[in-house]
Amino acid sequence: MQKEKSLFEIGLSAKIGGWLFAFWGVLHVWVGAEGIHQYLTNGTPGLWNMLIGGRVVARDAYIHATDPTTMFAQGQLILNFCIDVGGYGVLGFFVAWLILRRASWTGYLIGVVAIGMADLAFLFALVVSGVIELNAGTVGGPVLWILAVLITPFGLPARRRA
Repeated sequence: MQKEKSLFEIGLSAKIGGWLFAFWGVLHVWVGAEGIHQYLTNGTPGLWNMLIGGRVVARDAYIHATDPTTMFAQGQLILNFCIDVGGYGVLGFFVAWLILRRASWTGYLIGVVAIGMADLAFLFALVVSGVIELNAGTVGGPVLWILAVLITPFGLPARRRA
């Protein structure tokens, strides 16, 4: 007996792309969790140390604020940033689910546009500018995103015309 075709057939490249979006999500949820951890254990200096260390803003050259008002404002802003990054990670999981379970072009486009805006802003504002340390973690997200964007469409079903 021949197996019935699924409404949501997905090719290998879309499966790989979907998992790349999922791994992207893990990396970004970790940033959110680590931001909360740093906020609770090391305060504003701990948060800053997550976001500096690049060739232009070395950790040993950065002068942390000492007045409580500035430290509070900076801490809240960076905490918000880290939690937003974690939220993008959850979006990465949703995009992965849409691709892997629904073979969704809409999910893919959300990954291209929304996740792309977040990752490209991070890449150019913090990594390329030399603010944040250049390492596997800071370039890993953009690399995963680029690979997912390039690979995924080849495994999604052809779009139907109305």
